[in-house]
Amino acid sequence: MRILNVVGARPNFMKMAPLVHCLNERKIPQLLVHTGQHYDDNMSKVFFEDLRMPKADIHLGVGSGSHAEQTAKVMVGFEQVCLKEKPDLVVVVGDVNSTLACSIVATKLWIPVAHVEAGLRSFDWKMPEEINRLVTDRLSEILLTPSPDADENLRKEGTPEDRIHRVGNIMIDSLAASLERAKASPVLDQLGLKAKGFGVLTLHRPSNVDDEKTLLGIMEVLHEISEKLPIVFSCHPRTAQRLKALRAYEKIAKRGDVRVLEPLGYLDFLRLYSQARIVLTDSGGLQEETTYLQIPCVTIRENTERPITLTEGTNVLAGCDPARIRASARAALDGAPSRAKRVPDLWDGRTAPRIVDVFEAWWRTRSS
Repeated sequence: MRILNVVGARPNFMKMAPLVHCLNERKIPQLLVHTGQHYDDNMSKVFFEDLRMPKADIHLGVGSGSHAEQTAKVMVGFEQVCLKEKPDLVVVVGDVNSTLACSIVATKLWIPVAHVEAGLRSFDWKMPEEINRLVTDRLSEILLTPSPDADENLRKEGTPEDRIHRVGNIMIDSLAASLERAKASPVLDQLGLKAKGFGVLTLHRPSNVDDEKTLLGIMEVLHEISEKLPIVFSCHPRTAQRLKALRAYEKIAKRGDVRVLEPLGYLDFLRLYSQARIVLTDSGGLQEETTYLQIPCVTIRENTERPITLTEGTNVLAGCDPARIRASARAALDGAPSRAKRVPDLWDGRTAPRIVDVFEAWWRTRSS
């Protein structure tokens, strides 16, 4: 069995690293393809180093662009890779444009696809990621899910039962393996922060960033929250560009109650948010990571493809309305009583070995 693993953007790296390590341990031949969807040091290189991932064997270097441009560039480059390398299985993770593009290419070349983090649904077709998830799952032969709701979504869509494999949340593998090393990060001392004495914000989704009223409304409520608790804003390059265009970036910096940072490396950021009192985000991964760490999370979105973080975890869906964000944050900071919280089943740091077990069983069946 010869495997071709694909990564493209920062969320992919945390999901692929444990799998790459596990395949190496079992001496299964593999190649790592980096499409270059995220390409600068803050968004790519430092994550490979922090996660102890080997350098990509193949780098497509597609860079930035519209959804159509990125998808097209990845498809053209990845087709040549597949034709040359002739893998037995292509493994894609998550829901970025690279995930979709490589799934389409592999399927048209009759190469089976395995999708890690399959079955998640926001049911919001305005989200580009939702389109990527739906198409990738439809094309994949092996669907590796993190939670029961993902299994059920696939069943409702008519996916054959023998293709669905609940293996747990591979993002937690990276978190659990890195938590001790992250303690060595000096980021809290550098920022003059004390554990549980600050909040963390991340914001990058188009629905929050592209609309001026929405973005400025979120920033204003952020200042209100910071009167009670200092906020550290890990600012995505796209968000920073948008704030600067609205002449809001400088105002935030001058007020001083919100600390704006460039994106941090994996270990530094893990150390930062793992010591936060509250996390406000529109990221999918942080909803899961805060649930594992039992940190209150306020999600600034109208929906989530990770509902288990709401029903079992520490996550609250606040939407994009400033009043709801304010109320949700205040309730979390005041320690308002809430449902019993727990870490979901199979979010135990052992997802990668379960995935490789599935691959080996699939290969035995295919080869017999």
